[in-house]
Amino acid sequence: MPLERLRRIVRRLRAKRGGCPWDRRQTHKSLKASLLEETYEVLDAIDRNDNKALREELGDLLLQIVFHAAIEEEQGRFRLEDVIREHCEKLVRRHPHVFARGRKVDAAGALRQWEHIKHAEKPSRSGLASVPKALPALYRATRIQAKASRLGFEWRRREQAIAKFDEELGEFRRAMHRGHRGAIAHELGDLLFALAKVARFMHLDPEDTLQAANRRFIDRFGRLERTVAASGRRMHEVRPEELYRLWRAGNLRGRRHQGGRRP
Repeated sequence: MPLERLRRIVRRLRAKRGGCPWDRRQTHKSLKASLLEETYEVLDAIDRNDNKALREELGDLLLQIVFHAAIEEEQGRFRLEDVIREHCEKLVRRHPHVFARGRKVDAAGALRQWEHIKHAEKPSRSGLASVPKALPALYRATRIQAKASRLGFEWRRREQAIAKFDEELGEFRRAMHRGHRGAIAHELGDLLFALAKVARFMHLDPEDTLQAANRRFIDRFGRLERTVAASGRRMHEVRPEELYRLWRAGNLRGRRHQGGRRP
């Protein structure tokens, strides 16, 4: 089987005799950056709808999983089979509507059921404890809110979420007026968290929408740089007021080219 061949290759790379010095030196901690990078490569391939790249990046991510399991196997703690077996058992256990005689549920009900079963398995653990601390802050805020919602802690209407955002915006403005840096940082965090909640009520992923804004900014900034270069100048040689005027003009041209309306 291909998976077993991959395991044998990793074992060979990690072998004390005849293996690769670099691979032998790796630990869970040294591979953290690679695991994160490969995960983002998969996400990038998905965003680009590039199936060929997705197949390759999933392979790179799978290698990371097999590699981490191999490190544990060398220490006699667990093997890849243990990882797969325990996860299969968890999937079956948390889908009683599929694998047992559980009641039929819709997609939202399946998520709530998953959280209830998970909490029953670990009753002393907070329902939010499973949200990884290493996630990017905006994405982590979304995951925290989603889990809290599935546990029953949620606004009933999006107008309530928007009102909370307005409240946090007011508190941020007051903190800015007072000029206390600690309070400003505190209220800005609350404001961003409230904005993530508004995005969820609009059925938008705030991480995706911010990434889209990043891409738009990069595209528009590139047009600005080309406009400045065409005038025979460098960016730092142009006054900020003119840069902003060129930015606005280029932005409007880009919108018209894309078929958008002027604001």
